[in-house]
Amino acid sequence: MEEVKFLTVFITALVDSINPCAIGVLVILATTILSLYENKRKLLAIGFVYIGAVYVSYLLAGLGLVYFLYKIKISNFIGIAVAVVVIILGLIEMKDYFWYGKGFSLKISEAKMQKIKKYTENITVVGAIILGFFVSAVELPCTGGPYLAITTILSRNFDITAFYYLLFYNFIFVLPLIVIILAVYVGVSAAQVANWKNKNKAVMRLVTGIIMIALGVALFLHAIGYISL
Repeated sequence: MEEVKFLTVFITALVDSINPCAIGVLVILATTILSLYENKRKLLAIGFVYIGAVYVSYLLAGLGLVYFLYKIKISNFIGIAVAVVVIILGLIEMKDYFWYGKGFSLKISEAKMQKIKKYTENITVVGAIILGFFVSAVELPCTGGPYLAITTILSRNFDITAFYYLLFYNFIFVLPLIVIILAVYVGVSAAQVANWKNKNKAVMRLVTGIIMIALGVALFLHAIGYISL
């Protein structure tokens, strides 16, 4: 049982980590720093501070959500409602594989992206912390679905095990960001990373959508007592 939960957390975190929104913001940050300062050490320092802020903000949000769901003692109705929301979000993600950007999409709004770009032009270490928390909030439409599903599963028991799972989930979530920062530091251009993201973003959406639908179905079956998570 615990092995199934670990595998569920790992796969969901892995899929959530290759999110175009999170990668896109980091590419903007790297491109801006290198174009303004041509200083890779500054990129590394600010990049890791930013990633650390993202990690902490998601961890705190996860802990808060798990605790909240644990205290209200999720009823079958709430469990089914969460499952339906996760499935709908998964379908929206899958839609973007076939019709990317058309209709409603789970993405950071253009206005907020412009605000992020402007903010990175004068970024400092303290600013990177603020940016990390800000981006974590505005990219929730992109990343919130898988996290909602996992926190719902973990809320069955608010204990040290749930805390460890959240630590692990969020480490996997920020791992690609760490890899990207290190890759740019050793010579890979931010433009190459951006091109890779743009080339594969539709597939990322498809995979994320499939996993979210699977999680939603599992949550639904759990809510009606058919399986145990």
